[in-house]
Amino acid sequence: MHKTDIQLTLRMTFSFLVLAIIYLAFLSFIALYFGLGILPMAVIAGLMIGAQWYFSDRIVLWSTGTKLVTKEEYPILHEIVERLVVKANLPKPRIGVVNMEVANSFATGKGPKSSVVVVTTGLMKILEKDELEGVLSHELTHIKHRDVTVITLASLFSTIAWFVMQSSMFGAMLGGYGYGSGGRQQQGGGIFLVLIVAAIVWFLSFIIIRAISRYREFAADSGGAYMTGQPLFLSRALMKISGEVKVAPKPELKRIEGMNAFFIIPAMSGQTIARFFATHPPVEERVKRLMEIEAELRKSDQG
Repeated sequence: MHKTDIQLTLRMTFSFLVLAIIYLAFLSFIALYFGLGILPMAVIAGLMIGAQWYFSDRIVLWSTGTKLVTKEEYPILHEIVERLVVKANLPKPRIGVVNMEVANSFATGKGPKSSVVVVTTGLMKILEKDELEGVLSHELTHIKHRDVTVITLASLFSTIAWFVMQSSMFGAMLGGYGYGSGGRQQQGGGIFLVLIVAAIVWFLSFIIIRAISRYREFAADSGGAYMTGQPLFLSRALMKISGEVKVAPKPELKRIEGMNAFFIIPAMSGQTIARFFATHPPVEERVKRLMEIEAELRKSDQG
């Protein structure tokens, strides 16, 4: 396995340990504050994580309007994937297509055996076959690393903290009432304490998840480059997709930008604060690293 795979595993393991500590501390605080006890909160958290894990890929496919396609419908897509999974030693994933002008791709699934690789019709219009192969190798590397599942589950921590934070703000605006230990009603300080703790948990989770997401893109680029042995094609594809995203219709970008952590290139509409919290490293930096791999491979061939 390539060195970057090991680095990705270590980073994700460390990040999950940190997230788990933060999340357990958060649950303990909420349980104490609302008088629910640790066990009920643990059961609720377990059920939510289980539901998130089970339904995550279905939700992603449904929300993006993905249609699963057969080899008869899209023979080139299937042929490329079939060739790549042999190199990657992976089971063949299902293949989906989104009817959308925005050029992009993503992978989802709970594991290699239940994964789906998805491309948009806009992507297939602008890429040559070799460039499309580079993009698909990137997505298959995500599947091989299992980082799609990791990001989905990690996002749950941030989502719950965000929900509690919003609920606390709403409660504070209505009069600042909350329920403390044993169900006793409290005013002022109690609910603002919940708000502050939830905000801290959300912010820390958000930053950690973004750090994981950015690094996983570097790892997928590298893995895809070594899988095909042609980093140049993936770098050209990234530049083409980035250029198309910049001029894509704002309504289409806004509709899908909530899925940015999954896409090969983030779809930013420029109308939300999402652009300030990038889930991906700059395309220029990704291309630079791919060119370094290209030089390494060419040097190896000559030697």
